[in-house]
Amino acid sequence: MSTLEQNVKKLYRHLDRFQSNGVLNRIAGQDRAGSLGVFENSSPVDRSTICQVARGNTDDIDAAATAAADAFVDWRDMAAKERQSILIRIAEAIEARAEEIALCECWDTGQALKFMSKAALRGAENFRYFADQVVQARDGQHLKSPTLMNITTRVPIGPVGVITPWNTPFMLSTWKIAPALAAGCTVIHKPAEASPLTARLLVEIAEEAGLPKGVLNTVNGYGEEVGKALCEHPKIRAIAFVGESRTGSLVTKQGADTLKRNHLELGGKNPVIVFEDADLDRALDAVIFMIYSINGERCTSSSRLLVQETIREEFEAKLIERVNNIRVGHPLDPETEVGPLISEEHFNKVTSYFEVAKQDGAKIAAGGEVLGDKGYFVRPTLFTNATNQMRIAREEIFGPVLTSISFSTEEEALQLANDTPYGLTGYLWTNDLTRALRFTDGLEAGMIWVNSENVRHLPTPFGGVKASGIGRDGGDWSFEFYMEQKHIGFATGQHRITRLGV
Repeated sequence: MSTLEQNVKKLYRHLDRFQSNGVLNRIAGQDRAGSLGVFENSSPVDRSTICQVARGNTDDIDAAATAAADAFVDWRDMAAKERQSILIRIAEAIEARAEEIALCECWDTGQALKFMSKAALRGAENFRYFADQVVQARDGQHLKSPTLMNITTRVPIGPVGVITPWNTPFMLSTWKIAPALAAGCTVIHKPAEASPLTARLLVEIAEEAGLPKGVLNTVNGYGEEVGKALCEHPKIRAIAFVGESRTGSLVTKQGADTLKRNHLELGGKNPVIVFEDADLDRALDAVIFMIYSINGERCTSSSRLLVQETIREEFEAKLIERVNNIRVGHPLDPETEVGPLISEEHFNKVTSYFEVAKQDGAKIAAGGEVLGDKGYFVRPTLFTNATNQMRIAREEIFGPVLTSISFSTEEEALQLANDTPYGLTGYLWTNDLTRALRFTDGLEAGMIWVNSENVRHLPTPFGGVKASGIGRDGGDWSFEFYMEQKHIGFATGQHRITRLGV
């Protein structure tokens, strides 16, 4: 039996419970059907039905918000060491079920096991990292003045909403939920309707590890029904959202009347800039990895290649050869590098850009084709002969599609890199240190890597500028979002108080 066949066999054992029971909402430690019935969840691999999913609405969000509010005080006031122990047990339980999580995620999203096999472990790492920060999360500063001893402290903001996307759902869910729990907040999680399986696994794992009922609640459904209700609910103090920029704008509007605090991790059209003096072999590897891994469905993908004209022809020739060799196939095959796109809707969006590229005058140098007739497979695609004004260079395609644009000078490269509504990440390849310092200082992006692909370090700030978002995740930045600052001033003597009405 091949490895693929073995993985499929294991998968169906894990899927049996979903096919029998569906994916229910989990509120206050109890399963709950959706108030609007169910919707169907299917696999992008072959369009087969995976299971039925609870379709929630305002009533379900109201029940979850009440549960989160009721659980908040006890969770907030629990001893830090006790909360820390629970989070560590969640991390251990995630590691124990890593294979189940990975297989379900691959079938649900189409992501290749090559990458999703590590997703659960990254989720566990998120819980471990923020568990380590629990004790000092509320620590503040001592700011002495002539008459007062001023101290600051932090307290959890209250029940929060977490809305996560479908591209790497388990890892991104833990990335948002772990610091919220570590801060002392309670959570309502609204997973993407296209990928609900591992959100259900996460809430089960958390409760089995000792998380009190109501501290983490999961409500499934559509954005206009569940997401909107979550953003508008008066008991929810903040919303952490990951998704496209237009939806992020809606999240802000929907939370305005209740003055929600928002953290928005949004889209990108990220440049990777390759100068002629770079290590071109390493740059080539990084360019390919950062657009074609994870099916190109990630916000930090380097979807615009800005390559210096003096090396463009050579670099693109090597790129075309490598792109044509990328292995597209079943996501549970360990040899697969690119799997199917998440859904028919997204498949249609991505493939529509093949015709857009032709109409705008770009060249399809590799790919630009669909594969098979069962799932949502496309060949990894490269557009050349492009300009920065073409739609393929300005709009977030969010698939395994790269647009190559040439430049002549450093000044032109910086102008092209910044000529976008987005500003999430940037990648720079050069061996000129002074150029790297100049360029990164001028580049409009929240995160920049020099001579490297995206290598995530949990204590560092993660987030973008412009249409790519508001706020930062990671390290203490996560606690800044999930907690409120308090200032307390203690008089150190009998300072003069102005007397009125004497």
